Amino acid sequence: MWRVPRQLCVRVASGGKLSGPRHRPAAFMSTLLINQAQYAWLKELGLREENEGVYNGSWGGRGEVITTYCPANNEPIARVRQASVADYEETVKKAREAWKVWAEVPAPKRGEVVRQIGDALREKIQILGNLVSLEMGKILVEGVGEVQEYVDVCDYAVGLSRMIGGPILPSERPGHALIEQWNPVGLVGIITAFNFPVAVYGWNNAIAMICGNVCLWKGAPTTSLISVAVTKIIAKVLEDNKLPGAICSLTCGGADIGTAMAKDERVNLLSFTGSTQVGRQVALMVQERFGRSLLELGGNNAIIAFEDADLSLVVPSVLFAAVGTAGQRCTTARRLVMDRPGNYVEPTVVTGLAHNASIAHTETFAPILYVFKFKNEEEVFAWNNEVKQGLSSSIFTKDLGRIFRWLGPKGSDCGIVNVNIPTSGAEIGGAFGGEKHTGGGRESGSDAWKQYMRRSTCTINYSKDLPLAQGIKFQ
Repeated sequence: MWRVPRQLCVRVASGGKLSGPRHRPAAFMSTLLINQAQYAWLKELGLREENEGVYNGSWGGRGEVITTYCPANNEPIARVRQASVADYEETVKKAREAWKVWAEVPAPKRGEVVRQIGDALREKIQILGNLVSLEMGKILVEGVGEVQEYVDVCDYAVGLSRMIGGPILPSERPGHALIEQWNPVGLVGIITAFNFPVAVYGWNNAIAMICGNVCLWKGAPTTSLISVAVTKIIAKVLEDNKLPGAICSLTCGGADIGTAMAKDERVNLLSFTGSTQVGRQVALMVQERFGRSLLELGGNNAIIAFEDADLSLVVPSVLFAAVGTAGQRCTTARRLVMDRPGNYVEPTVVTGLAHNASIAHTETFAPILYVFKFKNEEEVFAWNNEVKQGLSSSIFTKDLGRIFRWLGPKGSDCGIVNVNIPTSGAEIGGAFGGEKHTGGGRESGSDAWKQYMRRSTCTINYSKDLPLAQGIKFQ
């Protein structure tokens, strides 16, 4: 089901301030979907008519009560009481106290807790997928697949918990050891978008946890029930392990909470997923306090089909990349560039534009595909790179030399560079993220864990002498 695009986490209002979501007329309790027999499964996730949207070891919330809606029919599902600024302050304090406990837990034991979170999600995967489909609007198979992605990241993080660390380096000085030490940053704030309300949190949460961090989550207000349901599952695992619940805190809310997180020096790393427009504001607020941010912003992704492309791969790849998740993935293909004539169906496929048309350089969160024709490899590689975003890209070809030129320094400038597969559908084992206006952040696999930690270079003198580096002597 296609949902009218919202600004992913917060909307921009006049004066540069971040505003909250649109509100629809209040719904009576009797009309809520949660009270209808066919939606009784919602209560199996611990949801009820009015849900508390703050968790820091205990549930609460003193902010505004909002109603979440099914985008397929605009029917109200249930209500969530959001966090007030006072709730946020209390939650940050409890999270930082919880970090003192969590940071002392050995990394492999932290991995064991994350494994249990993955297993708990596995047990609820179908019902959580139902909720994602109901509240966010994507088709059921994608809703279940999104929860599966969180499970997969948990499995990945378990093994990673026994491998994080730095090298022991050779010292130029006798009797000295040079060590690279990695430690958790502390409190990781996670602001997620409506289009992937489970998976993006999972990428951040599982990796941040095994690194020794505590997490504070603010999901999109329009998918607040998903945030509450996932947090309830995690909270049970923490409780079973006799750990502070504030290790994985939740503050449902709008712009006031998002702005507080961006400006708060106690938030050691802020991971933000959303539009480039809002991400720029978030980055500036974090930078003003010399904080660290991890940005996953918009994409304007191209698929390039060369004359030797296998059409049996191109056609399904373009279809999935262009219209999957109703065109609301950051990796959705916006541009198809081909070297041959063709016949296309309007209006979802647009032809006849110049490659540098402004509309083709703007991310449109809808299943709209712009098709262009190119003359040669050099030209089309340049077209791929001329947009401001640099998230995902793909070519279809059998030419081995062309493939490696595409992967090389004069090829695609994106963070995801594919060959003979769509721009969407990344595996969790590789780092996910992009360059330029996409933000530069990396999440999920590979060495993305390093963004959730701070690095120290440690020199240990175990000799009785004091030689200086570079052979310097003071006499």
